[in-house]
Amino acid sequence: MAISRGVRFLDRTTPAHIATLVALTSVASMNMNVFLPSLPGMAAYFDAPYWVLQLSVSAYLFGSAVLQVIAGPLSDKFGRRPVILWGFAIFFLASVGCALAKSVEVFLTFRMIQATVVVGMAISRASIRDTVSATQAASLIGYVTMGMSLAPMLAPALGGVLDETFGWQAVFLLLAVLGFLVFVLSWFDLGETAPKSDNSVFQQFREYPTLFKSPRFWAHSLTLAFTSGSYFAYLGGGPYVGATIYGMSPTVLGFAFAAPAIGYALGNGLAGRFSVRVGISRMINWGILTVLGGLGLVIVLFYLGLQSAWLFFSAMIFVGLGNGMTIPNATSAMLSVRPQMAGAASGLGGAIMIGGGASLSAYAGTILSETSGAMPLLWLMFSSSVVSGLFALYAQIRARWLGEG
Repeated sequence: MAISRGVRFLDRTTPAHIATLVALTSVASMNMNVFLPSLPGMAAYFDAPYWVLQLSVSAYLFGSAVLQVIAGPLSDKFGRRPVILWGFAIFFLASVGCALAKSVEVFLTFRMIQATVVVGMAISRASIRDTVSATQAASLIGYVTMGMSLAPMLAPALGGVLDETFGWQAVFLLLAVLGFLVFVLSWFDLGETAPKSDNSVFQQFREYPTLFKSPRFWAHSLTLAFTSGSYFAYLGGGPYVGATIYGMSPTVLGFAFAAPAIGYALGNGLAGRFSVRVGISRMINWGILTVLGGLGLVIVLFYLGLQSAWLFFSAMIFVGLGNGMTIPNATSAMLSVRPQMAGAASGLGGAIMIGGGASLSAYAGTILSETSGAMPLLWLMFSSSVVSGLFALYAQIRARWLGEG
C-alpha cells in the first residue's frame, strides 16, 4: 500500500498500524450485528415483545451517537490514545454484563454501555486524518473498512451458530474476549497522532458551533446519515423479515444477513484503490447510484411477484457495495471541512450519522408485519438513499461556489 505514515507495528511511538485500525473498527462494527439472529430467541428468553429487544439496536445506536459527540472533543483535548483505551475497557465490562443479564432491563442497560466501543470507529478515523491529506485519508479509510468488513460479513453467521450451539449469552462473551484482545493490541501499538490541546474540556466543546455553522459539514454529515441509513434500516427490519416473514432459522438468517458486508468489502476496496485517482465527489456519486440501482431493481421485481427471501437479501449486496464507496469518501470530506478539529468533526458527524441511522432502525421495526412483506422496508431504504444523494449534490455545488471543486 502506498500510504505508510511512518508506521512500525507494535511501536506506539508511531501511528497505529493498519492491522490495529482494522481491529478497532471491526469490533465496533461486529458489535452492531453479531447478535441479530438471536433477537427472536432473546425475546422469548426474557418473555418480552420483539420490539423491546429491537431497542438493543436502535437504543444502542442512539447511545453511540451521544458518545461520539462527547468522545470527539475529549480526543482533541487529551489525545486519541487514552479515549480509545478507556472506551474498550468499559466495553469489555459491559459485554460481560450483557451475557450475565437475567432481565431485559438489565440487558438493555449494559447494551447501552457497550456503545463505548464506538470510539474505535470514530477516533480511529480522526487519527487517520491527523496524518494524511483528504484524498489519502479517503483511500486509507477505504482500505481499513475493507479489512474491517470481514467482521460484519462473518459476525451474523457466527452469532447464529453460537446461539444454536451454546445460547445467546455466548455471543456477548465472545464480544468481551475480543474487546479485551483489542485493548491489549491498542496498548502496545496505538501511537498518539494529535497533540494535546491547551483548551479546557469545556472550551473544546465550545468549538462545536464552528462546525454547526458550516453548511458543507452538515451536507457531508447528512449524506453519511442517509447513506448509512439504508443499512441501519436493514439492521432494524432485516431480522424480522428473515425470521418472521420468511421463517429462517438463526443460523440460516445469520449467513443471509452477511450479504451487505460482501458488497461493503468490495466497495471499500474500490474506494481504497480509486479515491485518490477519481476524486471524492465521483466516488460518492457512484456509491449512491449503486444503492439506488440495486434497490430499485429489486422493488420492481417484487412488484412483478418475484418475492423471495434470497432476492431480498441479495439486494443488500448492492446496498453494501454503494455504502462501501460512499462512506469513506464522505467521511474524509466531512473531516476536511475543519482539519484542525478532526476529532470533534468525527464525533459530531458520527453522531449525526448514527443518530439518523438509529431513527431509521427504530422506524423500520414498526412498519413491518407478517402481512406487509418486505416491501415497506425496501421503500424506506430506497427513500433514505435518495435523500443522501440530494445532500451530496448540495455539498458538491457548495464546494464549487467556494472554488474547491
